[in-house]
Amino acid sequence: MNPLKKQERLEELTDIQYKVTQENGTERPFENEFYNHFEAGIYVDIVSGKPLFSSKDQYDSDCGWPSFTKSIDEDEIHEEFDSSHGMRRTEVRSVEADSHLGHVFADGPKESGGMRYCINSAALRFVPVADLEKEGYGEYQQLFM
Repeated sequence: MNPLKKQERLEELTDIQYKVTQENGTERPFENEFYNHFEAGIYVDIVSGKPLFSSKDQYDSDCGWPSFTKSIDEDEIHEEFDSSHGMRRTEVRSVEADSHLGHVFADGPKESGGMRYCINSAALRFVPVADLEKEGYGEYQQLFM
């Protein structure tokens, strides 16, 4: 991502969006925008706009954050070992903007691969199916046909 464009986007973020994506923060469970949101569409990186997750792969894991069984494009997600807060877990970051997104755990639905991408709403922007074309994500409409 162009450093000037990234800086421009960072200046537009809310405090919680900045804290989560740039300072590896975590928003409060059950008190975030998408934890209980199941409208058809895609979720994109709040910084770069790159597509990350589809509502088709979203499920209610009752953890308080939006959960997905997989990403739209695994090349847009980077995983790193995270030992912060005295835990051993796998952090999930966006490749393009290097935004902290959340964590991935191997306790998801077995019939969908067994993974649970537990993602901060503050790291995401939702694009409804009806708006995919006009927002430049027309190629993702095929996911919902």
